[in-house]
Amino acid sequence: MSDPPVALRHQAADKTTSRRTPAVSAKATRLRPPVRPPTRQRPGQNPPMPVDRCPSYRSKPRLFSKHSTKGPAIGARAMEPFAWQRESENRVRYRVRVRVRLPNAPDATVSLLVGSVIKRSVDSGGNEDNDVMQAQICGIIGGIAGATLLAAGLVRIGFLDSVLSRPFLRGFISAIGFVIVVDQLLPQTGLSEAAKKAGVSHGSSIEKLNFLIHNWEHAHKLTFTISLTAFVVIMVCRQIKKKLQPRYPSVAYVPDRFVIVVVASILCWKLEWDQNGVPIIGAIRSASGNLFTFRWPLMPSNMKHIREAMSTSFLIALLGFFESNVVAKNLGRSVDFPGMQLSANRELVALGVANLVGGCFMALPAFGGYGKSKVKAATGGKSPMSCVFLSLIALFTISFLLPYMYYLPKPVLSAMITVVAISLIEEAPHDVIFFLRIHGWRELGLMSVIFLSTIFYSLPLGIAIGIGLSVLQVIRHATRPRIQILGRMPGTRRFESAETHADRVELVDGCLIVKIPEPLTFANTGELKTRLRRLEFYGTSMAHPALPRLRREESNKNIIFDIHGVTSMDGSGTQVLEDIVRSYRERNARVFFSRGPKDPKHPVRKLIERSGIMELIGDLDTMSTTCTRH
Repeated sequence: MSDPPVALRHQAADKTTSRRTPAVSAKATRLRPPVRPPTRQRPGQNPPMPVDRCPSYRSKPRLFSKHSTKGPAIGARAMEPFAWQRESENRVRYRVRVRVRLPNAPDATVSLLVGSVIKRSVDSGGNEDNDVMQAQICGIIGGIAGATLLAAGLVRIGFLDSVLSRPFLRGFISAIGFVIVVDQLLPQTGLSEAAKKAGVSHGSSIEKLNFLIHNWEHAHKLTFTISLTAFVVIMVCRQIKKKLQPRYPSVAYVPDRFVIVVVASILCWKLEWDQNGVPIIGAIRSASGNLFTFRWPLMPSNMKHIREAMSTSFLIALLGFFESNVVAKNLGRSVDFPGMQLSANRELVALGVANLVGGCFMALPAFGGYGKSKVKAATGGKSPMSCVFLSLIALFTISFLLPYMYYLPKPVLSAMITVVAISLIEEAPHDVIFFLRIHGWRELGLMSVIFLSTIFYSLPLGIAIGIGLSVLQVIRHATRPRIQILGRMPGTRRFESAETHADRVELVDGCLIVKIPEPLTFANTGELKTRLRRLEFYGTSMAHPALPRLRREESNKNIIFDIHGVTSMDGSGTQVLEDIVRSYRERNARVFFSRGPKDPKHPVRKLIERSGIMELIGDLDTMSTTCTRH
């Protein structure tokens, strides 16, 4: 019998295979990795590029449709190799959105600094004692601060925020919370006018606490009762929402604080609390008569006020930038703003543009505040659109709803601000306990200095001291050489630090092996000679120079520098290294460089050749072949 045709044989084979192979579900098909379609290669033709490397495969999310007959279906699960692309896009979106996720608004410190400039202008005897001119001075300050921040962002000096360590942030934020709590005690007790007459309304927190203790019997009973009631109601609602929100997320959208404001305003109107001495918001009017008046703040006609406000504007720009970075970095680690990342240069540009535009409308300088961001997070706002709606609601309120806030009691607003300030202090005990557990006395000291200087004097002084101490730590860390003396592990060709493994290594007779694990710059070569001298005398760079010499002179006849970690050098570092090599050669000590760059075009090798160091140490090849590899 003749063989069946080829088509029949293939058909039979397909039927046999289909009977033996178990059925594959649609879900399992989607879980399969992408399979490239078979391709035929002609003789002499280059092998085809795999599909997973083709640009079209990366750029198109569905190369093969679900109903295509030319290739396998690629479902959502099968596209997992391209998850990195989606994550990268999400990261870019987060970086772009970081600025708009923090609501910008004036805070107490900036307002006080602006008020001090206006007060100096009024006291100077000019014609600044009117509301319109004071508003223009306010716009000038905001314009200068915005221009300063914008220029700093364009030249990309945002790296200065790297000095803000975690203890600095925690001490600063805790101090802000404490200052806000003490400041709000004055309107909550009805002693604001008395404090203003006593001259402590702009004093330190300790001065205000001392004033409250000595004048407690003069507190307004009704005002304190209203503020205490509002505070208790807000705290109770906050705890209830915190417990119910995991099971009922929609609880976050309950406007409890808005209800409190409405109820307090109605009660004040009906019960005539304002007639009984309770301070209220009252009428709010524009100084110029128009709601929005455009005026360029940096005009030549304003040069007098620009000179007077220049130093304060720089201080406001500095404080605002650091405070916004503190807020953004701290919120980036919280659950309220997941995935939030910070770009300091974009932060500077965004703050500069916002304040420059605000200065054109005579607005106060505005920055990202921690309290405002926490309030937004507490009400469920997480996306950038929340700030957009916040701006629209504020604009609508200023335009149409200000008359309806006439009877809003100020103690209620103070109670709301106090709740936010307490939330700033609540996070401090965790960090304090952590640093106590690891004996981080330096970090605790930095937190304490910032906190105490802020509450005893002022917030700008606390920031200045904190930044100064942080910069000193950075300079100390950068200028300290980290050279090590190496010893050989017994029975091996491996070298380790003789300072950290003193009991396990043996020093090579007549040889001093020094490892330089970092680039050599003007910053860290200032003490390089002193550290090397201690290694020669004592075998460690930590010994006190008053101790007698422990190493003999014969132990330093051969000096070997392991420069594998010297990835770069500047002119000052090269000059110091040349002086060191020359001094060793004058003492008849041989100098070798180990594990240096082999590439003749390497910048470090070029500097060593041009400086004359190679002429002092001998053959060029000794740079990379002298010492056993570490």
